[in-house]
Amino acid sequence: MTDENAAAGEDGEDGAEAGGGGRKKKLILFGGIGLVVLLAAGGAAYYFLMGSSAPAPVPGETEAPQEVQKPVVFYDLPEMTVNLATEGRTTYLKVRIALEVENRAMIDQIQPYLPRILDAFQIYLRELRPADLEGSAGLFRLKEELLRRINLSVYPAKVEGVLFKEILVQ
Repeated sequence: MTDENAAAGEDGEDGAEAGGGGRKKKLILFGGIGLVVLLAAGGAAYYFLMGSSAPAPVPGETEAPQEVQKPVVFYDLPEMTVNLATEGRTTYLKVRIALEVENRAMIDQIQPYLPRILDAFQIYLRELRPADLEGSAGLFRLKEELLRRINLSVYPAKVEGVLFKEILVQ
C-alpha cells in the first residue's frame, strides 16, 4: 500500500506539474509571439524612418545629374478691372496676369483666343465676393480656377500656369 500511496503521490505531483506546466507553456508561447511582434514593429520603423533616406553626398564627389528646368515663356494679359459681387458699397478688383506657356509657338496658338480668354475671366471675376479673395487659400483657388478656364478656352493649346503680377481689391 505504501507503494500505491507513493505512486498516487507521484501522480498527484505530476498532475500538479502538468497543470502548472500548461500555464508556463502558454506564458512562453505568448511571450515569444510578443517578442516576434515587437521585433517586426522595430524593423518596420527602422525601414520607414532610416532605411529610405539616402546618405548625404560627400563634398568633392560628383553628384547625379539633376533635372534641368525647361525654359518657359510668359505672356502678359491686358490689365483687367472688374466690380465684385457685393451688396451696398461697390468693390473693385484690379488684376494683372501673366500666363506661363511652354514655348513661343504656344503663344501664337493662344493669341487668336484672347477675346474668349478675357471674356471667361471677366464673367468669373464679376461673380466673386471680396471674402473669396481673402488669404493665400483664396488666391490659390482663384489661380486654379482661372487656369482651368483658360485651358478650356484655348484647347488643344495648354497653359502651364497663371501668375498674378498685381492684384488689388478696393
